[in-house]
Amino acid sequence: MRMKLIKTFFFGSTTAVLLTGCIAGGDNPGKEFAPNMYHSVAYEPLSQITDETAGSIVNSLDNRSGEYFNSNKYNPHRMTMREPAPHTVKRDPHGFLPYRISNDTTGLRKANSLVNPFETTKEILGQGKILYEYYCQHCHGVKGGGDGKVSDKYAGVANLKGDAYKNITEGHIFHVITYGKGLMGAHGSQVTQDDRWRIAKYIKELQKN
Repeated sequence: MRMKLIKTFFFGSTTAVLLTGCIAGGDNPGKEFAPNMYHSVAYEPLSQITDETAGSIVNSLDNRSGEYFNSNKYNPHRMTMREPAPHTVKRDPHGFLPYRISNDTTGLRKANSLVNPFETTKEILGQGKILYEYYCQHCHGVKGGGDGKVSDKYAGVANLKGDAYKNITEGHIFHVITYGKGLMGAHGSQVTQDDRWRIAKYIKELQKN
């Protein structure tokens, strides 16, 4: 009986000590079962670690290289991403070229004659509505009347149904979303080219009602 108690106490104490080592707190992350899954090394597209032994001491995988080695030895300059072919221009998923019209009065004049590549369909208008609600409604309002929730903080938010805006083209709207104008900041880096055209299509629909 006494021996059994001793064994039980020893087993319990050992278990408690082992479990204590798993407790995280402060700078101690605790015991990790698969550290390489939690601390994976990001592959940089243009800057790589070419030393295959880098991080060998912490490597938990049997892949014969260090944990920090992240180069592709089969590509030029050991890059993990190949450079595009010379003189090529990236198109978006719909095959549209990047928007290159200049951000000035001449560019805005040219944009007036641009034709929206999307047809006026229920699907496109539905997508445009969702995008408008996400990016535009807080300033321009639900119906485009310039009465969004933050419009009282910035005097002069455009009333898209006003006489000054009724005849603007979808190309004009696309251009202004891209570069901004007046109080409105540029959204070209936030909204994709396709989505800017969808928003422009929906705004013209709003102006009809």
